[in-house]
Amino acid sequence: MNIGLFFGSFNPVHVGHLIIANHMANYTDLDKVWLMVSPHNPLKDKNTLINMYDRLEMTRLAVEDSLNITVSDAEFKLPQPSYTIDTLTHLKERYPEHNFSLIMGADNLTSLKKWKNYEILLRDYKIVVYPRSGHNDAELMHHPSVTITNTPMMELSSTFIRRAIKAGKSVRYMVPEPVIRFIESKNLYG
Repeated sequence: MNIGLFFGSFNPVHVGHLIIANHMANYTDLDKVWLMVSPHNPLKDKNTLINMYDRLEMTRLAVEDSLNITVSDAEFKLPQPSYTIDTLTHLKERYPEHNFSLIMGADNLTSLKKWKNYEILLRDYKIVVYPRSGHNDAELMHHPSVTITNTPMMELSSTFIRRAIKAGKSVRYMVPEPVIRFIESKNLYG
C-alpha cells in the first residue's frame, strides 16, 4: 500500500490540513494518508505548542469518519525533537509491507536542505508537494523524487486559528465542529 505521511504539529488541525490530506488520498497515487502528529518539530518553537495528546485527539476527531485518512502517534514513541528520517526508519521497520511517501508544502521543500539527512530522504522516498504561496521556485522541484501536485492552495494557518480563538472570534467552517467543541471544552488557545 502507498501511504502518504503528512507531518505536522496540528496546533490545531484545520480544514486546510484536511483538504490537502483528502486531495492527496483521492487525486494522487497514494492509497491512504496518515496525519503524523509531531510532538516537537525541531524547526518550530516548542513554547507555542499545546499538549501533544490534545493535538492528537483533535486530529483524530477531525478525521474520525474518513476511510483513507488516519492519524498516527508514531513520533510520540521516538526521541524528541522529531526528525523525519528517524520516523521513516522506524515506520519502515514496523510496516515493511508499505511504501511511504512524504507529503509536504512547497515551503518545506524550499527548506529541505536544513533537514537531518535530507539526501537520504531524496534518495529513498517519494516527496509529494502541495503548492504554497510564494514558494514555487525551489531548486528541488525538479528532483526525480519530487512530484508537484495541483492541490488547492490553502492560505489558512494554525497560527491564524490560534490568534482568532484568543481574540474571541469564531473559527466556524475553518475548524471541524468536533475539534471546536474539544477546544472549547478544554479552554485551549484562549
